[in-house]
Amino acid sequence: MSKIEVKNLYKIFGSNPKKILRLVEEGKRKEEILKSTGHGVGVNNANFKVEEGEIFVVMGLSGSGKSTLIRCLNSLIKPTSGEILIDGENIVGCNKETLLNVRRKKISMVFQNFALLPHRNIESNVAFGLEIQGINIEERKKRAQKAISMVGLEGYEDRMPSELSGGMQQRVGLARALAMESDVLLMDEAFSALDPLIRKEMQDELLILQNKMHKTIIFITHDLDEALKLGDRIAIMKDGVIVQIGTPEEILTSPADGYVREFVKDVNRVKVVTASTIMKKPTPVALAKDSVRIAVRKMQEASISSIFVLDKEGRVKGLLTIDDAMELLKSENHDMENVLNKDICTVPPDMSIENLLPLVIDSKYPIVVVDEEEKIMGIIMKVSVLAGINGEEGQNV
Repeated sequence: MSKIEVKNLYKIFGSNPKKILRLVEEGKRKEEILKSTGHGVGVNNANFKVEEGEIFVVMGLSGSGKSTLIRCLNSLIKPTSGEILIDGENIVGCNKETLLNVRRKKISMVFQNFALLPHRNIESNVAFGLEIQGINIEERKKRAQKAISMVGLEGYEDRMPSELSGGMQQRVGLARALAMESDVLLMDEAFSALDPLIRKEMQDELLILQNKMHKTIIFITHDLDEALKLGDRIAIMKDGVIVQIGTPEEILTSPADGYVREFVKDVNRVKVVTASTIMKKPTPVALAKDSVRIAVRKMQEASISSIFVLDKEGRVKGLLTIDDAMELLKSENHDMENVLNKDICTVPPDMSIENLLPLVIDSKYPIVVVDEEEKIMGIIMKVSVLAGINGEEGQNV
């Protein structure tokens, strides 16, 4: 079961949203509805799932509906129609007690403007949500201190918000959400008010924290680079509609339409495209049990001058060149193991082109992509890396 599931979600702003819902369902465009009825379409038939421990990024330009969507997820905005299931429980239309319980125990929110209380020190700000819940002071202090430590603000507990930089204030906002120990973090443009350098630091910090916390995070942004960096998956919105959901690599290499294609056209591909996208099928290959004559025949038939040799589990034992094979045939001992070149570079499938480049430059032979069990998945030639940079990925394995 997914941590969060959104089904057929609509949000229409205006005096008679239920009536306008029919027009939206009939396919009327957002601009047309606004002009003819004065109603605004915030979210139009959103459907998606968020898995536990995933960073799910929702991005789009101003007016795309992304902030409306995230506010529907904790009922800061009441949806017009649809379902929002958290741990299988639909919170749309639920009673106040259920909603309050969800907000207290399952969902925390980090806002763009920090939302700190100026008259309280940092520890008190971090513990504020716990105080509202009626948690005793000892537990509040313990959990607040733990959260403050997680975001790197030890020693600032007695400072006031006005004494901190914007980046540090946002760390306080994040610590307050972490202190609640909720399963889900909603982050609405959380870093967009920060200077570029501090913003990058906060992005890095979030990824480090996520490796420790494994929270379910829904992150709203209008910045594509931020979305590509943070998101396990990305949903791109336009006019209230989710036009594509996919991994950063899927969004970049297989845009759903012209709108998404225009979005990603200037992205630095080397940071996003991975080995799994540009690798080629490793054919032919030789098996360790094959004779050297069989290996030579395979090379001749494929018009290649070297061949990878695999063990019976599909792991690479080494590379046999045609020159070494021919010399081996002249000797009395035809065991390929004696002449295999074992100076082979292996990489995981999720390594970016950026990290592959120096390896490809330094290696005399193709790079081998292997899975967690070290079994071969594909090979990467120098030309494959260049094609990947230029958006000309070849056939995946």
